[in-house]
Amino acid sequence: MGIFTWIILGGLAGWLASMLTKNNDKMGLIKNIIVGILGAVIGGKVFEFFGTTGVTGFNLWSIFVASVGAVILLVIINLFTRR
Repeated sequence: MGIFTWIILGGLAGWLASMLTKNNDKMGLIKNIIVGILGAVIGGKVFEFFGTTGVTGFNLWSIFVASVGAVILLVIINLFTRR
């Protein structure tokens, strides 16, 4: 995937994850993209660990995998930043 595709996928996955974890009011576009791209990496590794495919391109499966990874990342971040 090209850099533009990673940015689009990351933005979408980060936005979905921020909505699911109720962080959307705290995150802007850039943070959504960063969380989504990191989530795609995390989600890909987690799914591969369990024997399924990770991110395969710009498709619904990849958005799902990236969103799951982004949710995992945001939950971990929230554990350390919540008071």
